[in-house]
Amino acid sequence: MWKRCLFAAILLVLTLPAYASAIASSTATPPASRNPAGDRAELDQQMINRELELFRGTQISLCQALLAAEQLHPGSSTWDIGLDGSSGSPVYRVKTVKVDRIWNVAIDARTGDVTGGEIVSLREDLNTKDRNSVIALTTVQQSLLDAVLIAERATQGKAIGGTIVREAERFNFVIVVVSGDDLKQVTLEPPRAHRREPHPRHSAVIQPCG
Repeated sequence: MWKRCLFAAILLVLTLPAYASAIASSTATPPASRNPAGDRAELDQQMINRELELFRGTQISLCQALLAAEQLHPGSSTWDIGLDGSSGSPVYRVKTVKVDRIWNVAIDARTGDVTGGEIVSLREDLNTKDRNSVIALTTVQQSLLDAVLIAERATQGKAIGGTIVREAERFNFVIVVVSGDDLKQVTLEPPRAHRREPHPRHSAVIQPCG
């Protein structure tokens, strides 16, 4: 989710429209002299830079946070994770699932500790998009952790967020990686669980974010 890295794992991008509206409504600049597209682009970049600065100050990797969340409930699988720096103290928001139970937990990105307690819900309480993402986990041979490791190797970077999405009958992992000073979105199509493939394959598409 950064410019158009569209996935729910990175909460920053979901909040951008609200930030943009607030700034637009409070500015005293005459409408004729404003450049909405330019203002939005500048706002996007400022928010991205702030999130990246927080990320570079973390001691816990996304993979470590993912594993820590899954260890809280043995047998659970992560379907959505991303860095959230909105409070000023970076945490990884991790959503795990086991059978029909969903856990939403925050892992401190500096210490690895669970912070703020857990939010527990049932799969039937999810919206259609999220429910489809959870169901998708049961139909593929790879885990989100597998996809993160592949994306990091492919980009020589560190993941900042990832999720699984379902579009029609296709299931993709979408990972956003910090690679040097760049953000890259990696889309991987994992092998489906019902396919009889002696050697599971994956295909990856890497593109810059922005």
